[in-house]
Amino acid sequence: RHGATGIKTTTALTYLMLFVALLIALGFEFVNGFHDTANAVATVIYTHTLKPTPAVVWSGMWNLIGVLVSTGGVAFGIVALLPVELVINVGSGAGFAMVFSLLLSAMIWNVGTWYFGLPASSSHTLIGSIVGVGLANSLIAGSHTFGDGVNWAKVNDTLAALLLSPVIGFVCAGGLYLLMRLLVRAPELYREPPKDQPPSFWIRALLVLTCTGVSFAHGSNDGQKGMGLLMLILIGIIPGVYALNPGLSAAAVSQLHATSISASSVLDRLSAGKTLPPADASNGLNAFLKTSGRLSATTWAALATTNREITTDLDGKTSLNDVAPAQRGTVRSHIYQVSATISKLDKLKAFTNPDEDKALKAYRSQLDGATNFIPVWVKVAVALFLGFGTMIGWKRIVVTVGERIGKTHMTYSQGASAEIVAYATIEAATVSALPVSTTHILSSGVAGTMFASGSGLQTATVRNILLAWVLTLPVATFLGAMFFAFGFRIVSSFHT
Repeated sequence: RHGATGIKTTTALTYLMLFVALLIALGFEFVNGFHDTANAVATVIYTHTLKPTPAVVWSGMWNLIGVLVSTGGVAFGIVALLPVELVINVGSGAGFAMVFSLLLSAMIWNVGTWYFGLPASSSHTLIGSIVGVGLANSLIAGSHTFGDGVNWAKVNDTLAALLLSPVIGFVCAGGLYLLMRLLVRAPELYREPPKDQPPSFWIRALLVLTCTGVSFAHGSNDGQKGMGLLMLILIGIIPGVYALNPGLSAAAVSQLHATSISASSVLDRLSAGKTLPPADASNGLNAFLKTSGRLSATTWAALATTNREITTDLDGKTSLNDVAPAQRGTVRSHIYQVSATISKLDKLKAFTNPDEDKALKAYRSQLDGATNFIPVWVKVAVALFLGFGTMIGWKRIVVTVGERIGKTHMTYSQGASAEIVAYATIEAATVSALPVSTTHILSSGVAGTMFASGSGLQTATVRNILLAWVLTLPVATFLGAMFFAFGFRIVSSFHT
């Protein structure tokens, strides 16, 4: 039986899977658009500040801008949650099964919850799917520890952000609403919007501004979730084109090469000059990077050996384009392993010399710059499909946000307060490279303003929010594991 990462697909199957995987990945963004992005336009449409078509176009444009200026931190933060051996061998059968499983399970749950009116988070869903894939892979790959390979520390950080952000939305939006009532004496701001009549100019300007902010923030955070998976697909299928950052300057490549040599002197000392065969070094780092991985003398030797591979890979290169296309996937694997290992060692406080610790952190940042990039066309494609999805899903979201959260209809001030807080919360999460849910933040923000105003909340909505929170993670985990096991069996059937 082949190992979970040892199955290589044939050329015909590879390109068929490329087409299907890209189609599903963009379909995921489309679903994300009508599931999450429509929240950004809910306020301006419900209050008749903008008509639906210009609202969606305006929001889509700012989503695109948000996606284009994003650094990719959230995208590669999502990738960091995945089992290391699957990321490194993303071109294997198991790698393809992983990507398909994540996308399909997330899409099915997102569409289902949208259809039944449950305010589920697509970010929650994706994290659950990742955990499911990791758990299934730990069994299929023959690991002795159930769940080994799942980056539990990163999962915990991500879940904490996802769970805490709605609380922040509720409390801060309610507080901002009360502050607005205290400072802004404009009765019109606190009335329910009349049907088919736009508000005064200054209120329209305020609501368009908050819509713009949420749209931009959504693009810069939520839009990145699919980009990371799209890049995994491209790296797995066409590593000669997408494994390494072609835009890295000659000076940066030269600096990376020089720093790898400096790092070798530190790592050689820590490994006591011990070396390993390259294949053993790679396996050693993969084992260390698993949840159960422990630091040993072999770890230092494996790290020193793989780091020397990077130095050799970059010898005489003035650009990463100078690396032979057939070798770029291997070079990326070396870089990914060394960067991830330095990161884990840093968390373990393994570098006792402060100067060496600082130097190796800087080296890790340089390594990430060589591999963590997202082409403009990927960003544009993601933004377009987010926009297409918004055009489909806005009606259901507008009614939910405007009328089904509180016992009274949403006022201008409540919509503005919720969106200001949503923008600030999402941007803060983006800076920290953490995915958050636009749906949960905005809906909890509106709920906070309803609570602060004394109008109260609809019991059914509160029940649905809690139901979505309780069900999303276990259901997405189950779907991710099921699809991965099924996909692995399919790709295995193509090989003896």
